[in-house]
Amino acid sequence: MGMFLNSIAPYEGYREIAGTRFFVDKSSLIDEIISAVRLDGERYFCITRPRRFGKSVMANMIGAFFGRAVDGPDIFDALEIAKSAYYREYLHNYDVIYIDFSRMPRDCSSFKHYISRIQDGINKDLAESYPALGIDTDGAVWDNLQAVFEQGRIRFIFVMDEWDAIFHKSFITEEDKKSYLEFLRDLLKGQAYVKLAYMTGVLPVAKYSGGSEMNMFKEYDMATMEKFSQYFGFLDAEVDRLFEVYRKTNANARITRSELAEWYDGYHTAAGSRIYNPRSVVCSLTNNQISNYWTSSGPYDEIFYYIRNNVEDVRDDLAMMVSGERVAIKLQGYAATSAELNTKNQIFSAMVVYGLLTYEDGEVFIPNRELMDRFDELMLSNESMGYVYNLAKESERMLKATLAGDTKTMAEILKLAHDTESPIFSYNSEIELSAVVNLVYLAARDKYRVEREDKAGEGYVDFIFYPERKGADALILELKAGGTPKEAIRQIKERKYALRFRGKMGEKPKITGRILAVGIGYDRKTKEHCCEVEVL
Repeated sequence: MGMFLNSIAPYEGYREIAGTRFFVDKSSLIDEIISAVRLDGERYFCITRPRRFGKSVMANMIGAFFGRAVDGPDIFDALEIAKSAYYREYLHNYDVIYIDFSRMPRDCSSFKHYISRIQDGINKDLAESYPALGIDTDGAVWDNLQAVFEQGRIRFIFVMDEWDAIFHKSFITEEDKKSYLEFLRDLLKGQAYVKLAYMTGVLPVAKYSGGSEMNMFKEYDMATMEKFSQYFGFLDAEVDRLFEVYRKTNANARITRSELAEWYDGYHTAAGSRIYNPRSVVCSLTNNQISNYWTSSGPYDEIFYYIRNNVEDVRDDLAMMVSGERVAIKLQGYAATSAELNTKNQIFSAMVVYGLLTYEDGEVFIPNRELMDRFDELMLSNESMGYVYNLAKESERMLKATLAGDTKTMAEILKLAHDTESPIFSYNSEIELSAVVNLVYLAARDKYRVEREDKAGEGYVDFIFYPERKGADALILELKAGGTPKEAIRQIKERKYALRFRGKMGEKPKITGRILAVGIGYDRKTKEHCCEVEVL
């Protein structure tokens, strides 16, 4: 066993995960890969997903399964892969070279230092494992691997995690990137000693390689490739099972199943499945607390990084997405590899690759509340967003005015919104009016769960503001483009929208604060807004 060849690290990493109460068995991925190798002759797989979507767990699983580091089946006997016809034939039966490309040598400040650690480490492991071959530890690693193959027809499985990590290091130049791709080509492409090469990362490998260096890999991304989509992220049924474990093992369970869906569901795969962010689900159940786990490592500036070169072109679309709408784009996965993102398609495509947006049927949108919170923060914190920032800053005042019944101030803020030059304020549709309401009430999301077109009473109300704090007021908001606020409030009463909070007969009210009916009307002739607030 060595640091790269037949390392114990992937086995130990996967064993620890498999022993946790919120473990999800995705080992059938191994069976699919074996079948692809045996039946279709595929040897090179690259799985690209946003960070924190289980790529490293799956890489550890594959390294642990095939590698000789452990003698005996132990953890895999109890998993789905044990049902495979190929189980015994492949289990712990191969020399595995496992490379985590995100690991750096000490005080690393150059590509030469970085890549030498990998080459020297593999050469050292080969020399120790095959002492009779006289391995040249200063030679090219592919020559030494070929020597092992020629001597004993030994073929290797390569498991490579975070292949693109090096591209994010400040000391890496464009020439270094070319050298790195050439290293991977020389190590893997057309080499007889390669039994299987399994690689993961965020960036699309095929598009990153301008020539043919990496064209041996078949790439599987989340947005366009159906195969393997069920193995990265949690499916609805899997979260159901985890939630039952959570309820049975936590005497003070505070999380609801609907909260898990609201916060962490919403990503879409090419296969048509909706998936949850796995890290966030596990963290929330482990901590017994809903929170922003996936994006907590980076501030809102992470989102601004992608739009900074063309804020004006995407600002209106961001405002629409924050209001829950979808935006049509032509997906360009390779855009994520560009040094600069300039067009709307490039910007939103890169955000899909990095998991900040999700993609379905030609449209992008914000998948869940966890990401929505980050977009809200962008709106409230970045002056370069222009009118969007200005309106978002007014949203705290708008909420206070609404709770106080100050309809004059409410109308003034709506007039301010309408007087901007943005096309979303033309009110050609109710969607545009809804987008405005989302912006002018943006700050309310810190205190309310805001639902649009929610089923209530005998119809669908435009907006319901569910208070997060006990004793706070609830809001039922109805819009009338071309109508009056009185008509809006009459609709709220006639359709009994307040039943959402009052509960059924004999039950305690769901809230203890006031229920406020908020009507907003817009006169298309006078271009004026009118507002009314009434306690129900």
